[in-house]
Amino acid sequence: MKFRVKDMDIATGGTLVAILNKADARKLDLHSADRILVHNGKSEITCILDISESNKAVPPGKIGLFEEVLQHLGVKNNALVEIKPTGKPESVTHIRDKLFGKHLTYEELYHIVGDITHDRLTDIEKTYFVSGCFTNKLNNEEIVDLTRAMVHTGKKIKFKGITLDKHSIGGVPGNRTTMLIVPIIAAAGFTMPKTSSRAITSPAGTADTMECLAKVELPEKRIREIVRKTGACIVHGGSMNLAPADDKIIEVEHPLSIDAEGQLLASVMAKKYSVSASHVLIDIPMGKSTKANNWKAAKRLRKKFELIGRKLSMNVKVIITDGSHPIGRGVGPLLEAEDVMAILRSDPLAPADLRKKALKMAGYLLEMTGKYRWGQGLKEATRLLESGKALVKMNEIIRAQGRQQRPKLGQFRHAVRSGKIGRVREIDNEVIAKIARMAGAPTDKGSGLYLNLRLHDPVKRGDLLYTVYAESQFNLDLAKEILRQNNGYEIH
Repeated sequence: MKFRVKDMDIATGGTLVAILNKADARKLDLHSADRILVHNGKSEITCILDISESNKAVPPGKIGLFEEVLQHLGVKNNALVEIKPTGKPESVTHIRDKLFGKHLTYEELYHIVGDITHDRLTDIEKTYFVSGCFTNKLNNEEIVDLTRAMVHTGKKIKFKGITLDKHSIGGVPGNRTTMLIVPIIAAAGFTMPKTSSRAITSPAGTADTMECLAKVELPEKRIREIVRKTGACIVHGGSMNLAPADDKIIEVEHPLSIDAEGQLLASVMAKKYSVSASHVLIDIPMGKSTKANNWKAAKRLRKKFELIGRKLSMNVKVIITDGSHPIGRGVGPLLEAEDVMAILRSDPLAPADLRKKALKMAGYLLEMTGKYRWGQGLKEATRLLESGKALVKMNEIIRAQGRQQRPKLGQFRHAVRSGKIGRVREIDNEVIAKIARMAGAPTDKGSGLYLNLRLHDPVKRGDLLYTVYAESQFNLDLAKEILRQNNGYEIH
């Protein structure tokens, strides 16, 4: 049956959607979320159907197409297209099987991941996949197969020589070790192509922070050139189409506030496997607001990461670190970038805890290459930092990626002071992150918090705990609303 195109002038961000009037859908015995094949004589595409109850939105005889479908077919408003019903993807059957507790094969997981990558599944179907993996946990073989499927449905890049990588599973504000480790490793002569995420629930991701200094959205060809020239990069992973299903799965997990362990492991390892990383260091911060909130959970994750690394022929080392409080002083993209650059410049006022952790991790990575004996890695990492070679390398990476104009610190500010005497006994990561996000981070690069007092510091009444920065009065007021309930500091 043929229909005239109505350009809905709406983009879904990925999912391929077509809309029919309820009268036309009834004639064709079609229902919401059914699949239809839309073709214009030259090309065709499978779309997920939605139904219009209103003749004004989509009148009878017309088919509403979203931007992604229009672009794929190369059609414009009022063009003629033909449609016919088609079955649901085979992967829907596999998702149902997982909901009933079946262990999925590589082929079945590949079908699911492929359909997620190419936007053939509805949000509901993707949600059921995430729910199935959360309720009926993936076994080790499924995690490895899911990792491989994520990589094989995207691009895989091979760099010359030993390729190093690292990852933190998150939950700690200010934990910007990556931006220190990468220039240290590259200054030592090793390759470290770091693809990083943007923040989802945190005040800043590595990509958001690096973007204060350099461009992070770069095409794959340019990234290859940068790594060839400098030995490293710090870019947004979405630029390179590496394990593309991963971000689409994370989008579903976020509103559900669930993080299936198997998918977390596959997500991390797929990104490393896709850049052919041979040596990978995993940081598992342990604290009440992190994914590993006790020793048992942290050790379980460590064992899983190491096992999957062996299955994928990768040298994986896992460290469990203190994730009970923020690290560094800045929380938010610009403030965290300034922490990083202060450490690289060997500024005496730079945060010592972030410096110490980054050097320790860089030392581990150097030792993993086999070029340094136990204990020598830390010494070499420290030498490269203190000699200024790491700073030179960071500036080289920034120039190669394209230097950005530095954002300005938010002009709307609020000082948070102590109302009592004592010591800082606890700093709540979740509260600090929430205040920074309400202030506008990470969207507003100059928003966030600067922490003046740290864990165990003595406090007098009226002492400045931290300053909140925002780029608008509206966001500052939102942050102050959170502050009225809890400022995140426990003092006694």
